[in-house]
Amino acid sequence: MKKLALLFAGLSLFAATGCSDSNDAVLEAPLVGTWQPLKEVVTTVKTGEDPVSNTITYTDCQKQTRWWFSVDSKGGKTNWGDTATPGQCAILSDIKFNYTYNKEGKDVQMKIQGVVEPQNAKIITLDNTTLNLAVREETQDPKIFQTRTYTFKRVPQ
Repeated sequence: MKKLALLFAGLSLFAATGCSDSNDAVLEAPLVGTWQPLKEVVTTVKTGEDPVSNTITYTDCQKQTRWWFSVDSKGGKTNWGDTATPGQCAILSDIKFNYTYNKEGKDVQMKIQGVVEPQNAKIITLDNTTLNLAVREETQDPKIFQTRTYTFKRVPQ
């Protein structure tokens, strides 16, 4: 009987202190803001083969590129790059999109102006300073899957 009482007391103590409330809020930084890309990793998977990844490190000009996400579900990407003149940078493209963000699934869908199919992405990391965004890319071959994972740092406003 003593063992049963001790077991019950131990379980009661564990239940009172050892369990956390499943409704605890998980703090996550907002996606809204301006982001500077630092690098990207392109991963290609052919059906039945091992994945192959290539890291693309950005030049100083490419690091001037900015992605932004606003509170009204609008976003954009201004691509900067090197020009024919060494040491000079220029805007190469300016892309606007509408986006939806599902916080629970960490899914982002970007509907780019002038493009029929939306781009689907997944947030891998999101905190106050860093965003890792994996964007699925469509390929011509249905047996080849490609993901482009961007690493960003938040640009202070």
